[in-house]
Amino acid sequence: MLTSVYAKVDAFLSAYKNDERGVTAIEYGLIGVAMAVVLGTIFAKDGSVITSLTEAFTKISDTLSDASK
Repeated sequence: MLTSVYAKVDAFLSAYKNDERGVTAIEYGLIGVAMAVVLGTIFAKDGSVITSLTEAFTKISDTLSDASK
């Protein structure tokens, strides 16, 4: 009797250990969090990326304004 209980518990734990359901969702969640952190760091207030984009759009706007005169 004790052997059959041991066998059932061993089979259950083995199946539980090898169960990979939900792993992909967790991986996508971790990737999403990592991307949010990276993008938050890049586009932080007064960051060099924001400054470069602002300067580029200002230059484009000035060029279009001068061309329409």
